[in-house]
Amino acid sequence: MVVLRREIGDVLRDARQRQGRTLREVSSAARVSLGYLSEVERGQKEASSELLGSICEALDVPMSLVLREVSDRIAVAEGLLIPDTVPAEFTDVVGGSVDGSWARARAELAPIG
Repeated sequence: MVVLRREIGDVLRDARQRQGRTLREVSSAARVSLGYLSEVERGQKEASSELLGSICEALDVPMSLVLREVSDRIAVAEGLLIPDTVPAEFTDVVGGSVDGSWARARAELAPIG
């Protein structure tokens, strides 16, 4: 069974590790205790939207990208097909492009291997 808090924790941990940052660095920047951030990353605690926003800001990763990655992981677990492109109408709405920073940030969150 897919547990949302575990998927969120995995995505946050992956983003932090890709940046080569420690739990201590991110917890300090997010103004959350190291122990609590560790529990969030391990899927033991539910992050409130405010806390999730603080962690994403500390990681310099848009919350929308974290949630999209979580959504993609859940879709895979449910056996659904995930498009590998962003619809043009979406990029028009958010003012981005597939070559812009949004796409670069998305690539940072992409699973390795």
